[in-house]
Amino acid sequence: MSTFAFVIETNPTAEHMQYLEDRLYEFNAAATGITDGQGLAIFVRDAQDRIIAGICGHTWGGCCEIRQLWVEASRRRQGFGTRLLQAAEQEARRRHCRQMILTTFDFQAPAFYIKHGFHRLAAVGDYPQGHESLLLQKALVSPGGAS
Repeated sequence: MSTFAFVIETNPTAEHMQYLEDRLYEFNAAATGITDGQGLAIFVRDAQDRIIAGICGHTWGGCCEIRQLWVEASRRRQGFGTRLLQAAEQEARRRHCRQMILTTFDFQAPAFYIKHGFHRLAAVGDYPQGHESLLLQKALVSPGGAS
């Protein structure tokens, strides 16, 4: 009889995390027949080539999911977040996405996203403790069907 080891890792490698992402994508693509998945990342770099802001996620099946949007603290309120979100939306439209989704916490930037056309779909209370995790969506297709 084979034995299996269940190993808890608190700092898994990026390669291990990508391995799981790839296996899930393979399953999802096989289950749906939708194989247009692509990563999406846009970075802002300073003169020393250091990342000072960025946005990343992926597109798949007519949807753009934003997983991270970050701007260095000293660069906030200078328009980087807005320009990154607009660039991601433009690329999502180019990839024929009909919507964008993301999650954010109540202490992060929900007002920023709402200002940019997202609306709240759901909330998970007490995650993290004393706060909320929010699921937001923005339609990229007008009621008439044009994007």
